[in-house]
Amino acid sequence: TNSLTMAWRLFKNLSEEQQRYEKQLIFEHPAFVRLCQQLLRDARRMTRGDLVFSLHALVNLGVPQNTLLVQTLVRVCQEKLNQLDNRCISVLATTLAGMDKDKNVSALQAGLQLLVEQRISSIRDIFILQNLMKCLGKDAPVFLKKKLEMAVVREIDGLTFPNALRMFLALAAMNYCSLPILNPCSKKIQENVHDIPFRQLILILEACHTLQYRNVKLFSALADYVNSTAYLWDKRQIILFLSACETLAFQPTELLDIFAEKVTEDPDFLNLKNLLIVLRVYSRLNHVPRVQKHLFFETLHSCLNKCLPQISNTELLKAVYSLGILGYLPHRALDELLQKDSKDELTLSDDLKEQNTVMLHSVKTCMELDSPSFTKPAFVLAENFSSLVSLNLRKAQEALIELLGDENMFRQNVQLPYRYHIDFEIRMDSDRKKVLPIAATDDHPDSRVQRLAFLFAPVSAFCLGTTHPQGKLAMKKRHLNKLGYHVILIQNKKFQEMKNEDAVEFLKRKIYSEDAFSFPEATV
Repeated sequence: TNSLTMAWRLFKNLSEEQQRYEKQLIFEHPAFVRLCQQLLRDARRMTRGDLVFSLHALVNLGVPQNTLLVQTLVRVCQEKLNQLDNRCISVLATTLAGMDKDKNVSALQAGLQLLVEQRISSIRDIFILQNLMKCLGKDAPVFLKKKLEMAVVREIDGLTFPNALRMFLALAAMNYCSLPILNPCSKKIQENVHDIPFRQLILILEACHTLQYRNVKLFSALADYVNSTAYLWDKRQIILFLSACETLAFQPTELLDIFAEKVTEDPDFLNLKNLLIVLRVYSRLNHVPRVQKHLFFETLHSCLNKCLPQISNTELLKAVYSLGILGYLPHRALDELLQKDSKDELTLSDDLKEQNTVMLHSVKTCMELDSPSFTKPAFVLAENFSSLVSLNLRKAQEALIELLGDENMFRQNVQLPYRYHIDFEIRMDSDRKKVLPIAATDDHPDSRVQRLAFLFAPVSAFCLGTTHPQGKLAMKKRHLNKLGYHVILIQNKKFQEMKNEDAVEFLKRKIYSEDAFSFPEATV
């Protein structure tokens, strides 16, 4: 056992290429063959520790699972399962997690799960607990996940920083979001953020995504750390970090600005793969650099032009769509995209067809509305509207009736050209003092009439923890501005939580506020 374990410890620190070479030497060595034969003979006489550590070393050295030796050790572990102490259970769980499912492995895993259920109250070692969580994985029954959670919470006061890092990964492996564990772990990570290796930063963010755990303080601490040490990181590492933030809808503003500067200073590192990630991140988070934004867009445009000979149709569409969301039209790429569309080369399999159709429609809308030659129409004719509103807008409808006195003073569920939809529309006089009846302004169109569009958006349409709209919503707001609407964005969840009188007062402030009538052209 000591020989096998030492071989594994030396082996695991080698590079992948060295491992392949050493593995061949180990398997061909006559002493290794004799060692395996002796292990096969003595398997049933071994101590519990030697048994599980030998199996662990053999599996990790790459001895095939279907060999007589590995299968014999698995069966002996089944026979001696009740004799295993907590440490042996942890090692065995780790070993089984790396093995393929077969008859013996599945039977041993089932037995191990029953043993963990019985022993869980006696396990005090947090390392063993998180190891079991990681190895039992997402297929463990909910009641067992709950028992493991309670066992960890019992020992949470003794949580160390390394254990806090591992606990995130263990909960992600189990796909179990436990706030009583995650919140103390997050605090410990924030206190020691400068000691976290880069790979662990990514794994933490990925675990948060898996667990749907949204902790703005934690994300901000990680982003501030990367931001303050940006000069130490490779640009590709920063891309990975930004991509992980984007999946969480978290906008690390300062880091995005710093990275934009790095792109404009040295764009040569942007191959096609990295370029597409950068475009996706900045467009979804709706981030336009505070300085040199035109230079940033021109740099991305230039990189995209270089990639055109090798880019696929779908990638081209995604790239142009991302730049369109940000209000930038890459003319050469756009021409190529439209040529492919005219030849029906953008037709794809059914699973991508709908998504690509939506993106292509958005690109064509951007071409028209974001063109410098587009002029604001004097009047936009609604294609359709309905008096029916969804349940989640009922409160807003009632508040508007109470505020304005009559349903005829606003229009709801309005469908506009370019497939844009607004929840409520209100019209006001040119001095913005008085709300006008909808019918009267329809009968006598007047370019001086102010039109307000209310959009009640879900929290998921905004960057995490802010009122900053994500890319699609920001593009819609920009385009409605171009069509002559003053857009008022409201987070519907917060609105629903208001008392009725507060909701009325809130809408009153929004309607009569000067801010409602500003056109924020600088902020896309």
